[in-house]
Amino acid sequence: MEYIRRIVDDELDIRSKAFNAINIVGPKGCGKTRTAKERCNTVIEFQDEEKRDGYLAVAETNPKLLFNNTKPILFDEWQDASKIWGAIRKDSDDNPESVGLYYLTGSTSKKVDTPHTGTGRITELVMYPMTCYETGESNGSVSLTGILEDNEYNLDGQLCDAKLETLFFAACRGGWPRCLAIKSDAAKLKIAKDYYNQIYNKDANNIDGIKRNSELMRILIWSYARNMGTTAKKTSIFADVKATHEVNDSTLYSYVEVLEKLFVIKDIDAWTPQIRSKTAIRAAKKHIFIDPSIALAALGISPNYFNNDLDLFGHVFENMVLRDLLVFATVHDARVMHYTDDTGLEADAVYQLPDGRYALIEIKIGANQIASAEKTLLKFRDVIRKHNENALLNGKHPKPIYREPSALIIICANAQIAYTTDSGVKIVPYGCLRD
Repeated sequence: MEYIRRIVDDELDIRSKAFNAINIVGPKGCGKTRTAKERCNTVIEFQDEEKRDGYLAVAETNPKLLFNNTKPILFDEWQDASKIWGAIRKDSDDNPESVGLYYLTGSTSKKVDTPHTGTGRITELVMYPMTCYETGESNGSVSLTGILEDNEYNLDGQLCDAKLETLFFAACRGGWPRCLAIKSDAAKLKIAKDYYNQIYNKDANNIDGIKRNSELMRILIWSYARNMGTTAKKTSIFADVKATHEVNDSTLYSYVEVLEKLFVIKDIDAWTPQIRSKTAIRAAKKHIFIDPSIALAALGISPNYFNNDLDLFGHVFENMVLRDLLVFATVHDARVMHYTDDTGLEADAVYQLPDGRYALIEIKIGANQIASAEKTLLKFRDVIRKHNENALLNGKHPKPIYREPSALIIICANAQIAYTTDSGVKIVPYGCLRD
């Protein structure tokens, strides 16, 4: 299968010019090894049964011998030969000018402690599943970065032909590269289900060799799936598990930590500017899955289910968009957050560039929700403006000033055309979105 260039390749291009080695981490099946192979002249796979014993013997006794191969070199499943890390670090110290020579990939379910961090020599890059732009559901005609960086960026009139049914399927299939090599739609849906089963049956134990209760892990994933895209308290999530099992919070917190290390779940931080006096900001994190297909596998849901439950798809769609925003953020050194306060003011996502520019984003399924979402975003902008006016009233003791959003954006699942409203809000069909 021909390699499909990933958004993260742009970041790899830059880091390969700055660091001696790149350690690519992320969920299993997201394409780490394939992406690294595209960049390397030599591939050493420690799981290759025909060469495994020889590779491991060399890696254990004199790992630098492996560096005599044509560079760049990929060490796949490097955790099986953990001395490679130290050898790369030493080689990097001896040849600091030799950048982009080594790539490391491995199983997410294997964690090893290295004696040295590799700081300044070995950089770690998180790779996520594919966005809908990479898998083809989005035509990529509207750039989020373009909106933020170019005041004259024109998205008006860009068309989208992605149907809701297409997105239902994309959510259940997930952003797994393996699916692109499979012709049968029914077969594609098996990939996420298999990943899900392996997570609670095998990976949760293999990550550190500690035996865990697979049924507890399964129910915990199921409970997280019920609460994806929300800021539900962990006590509420744990209650689902405690309903059928006697287990304490410390054990469940340790299980959550394992799911985070396996890149199954992730919490989105809250954006916390005090833009209203005496207003309580809800600093709770928003719970999402690295890919919503795992959550849907845990819930036992197929694409047709959403024909009668668009409310649930609203949470799933928000998770899909946040996954894509995290991929974009990796390449553009951006942050993805959310905002909610006790007055009901909210933004589904806050996408902030490193120079401080940011977009307030609402994520909606139907075009009939655009008007209310527009009002929410405009109200948010007006609150920031009002705060800044009040902050400057006392010239001798001004209060903090907050930057106004560089863009107000509504990402809509079934909008057919991109346009800018009279108030300046950008309407972006999901089927047009790219970084």
